[in-house]
Amino acid sequence: QVQLVESGGGLVQAGGSLRLSCAASGRIFSPNSMGWYRQTPGRQRELVASVSSGGTTNYADSVKGRFTISRDQVKNTVYLQMNSLKPEDTAVYYCNFRAFVPPRDYWGQGTQVTVSS
Repeated sequence: QVQLVESGGGLVQAGGSLRLSCAASGRIFSPNSMGWYRQTPGRQRELVASVSSGGTTNYADSVKGRFTISRDQVKNTVYLQMNSLKPEDTAVYYCNFRAFVPPRDYWGQGTQVTVSS
């Protein structure tokens, strides 16, 4: 089992910045990936950004150049720095831990990010 504890999120004006953090604990083995997804009412959860245990990053096209994902391997913590926020970034953001062997996804409880225009 893997437990995820999220922090950050909140209300910010358009053009502002926020930082999300997610700490993983429990049975953590490599290889794996950690990342952030987001969801708005009536829509599917979508990938925002992820980073593998090997350091490979992946971003949604909509956040490239604005968001940066990073990872502290010692602390098993992933960070999402969100700059130049837009109202369309408003969503519940979920931390994800993906184990590869055996394959399994773990999710955080979700944190609300609201960007006002």
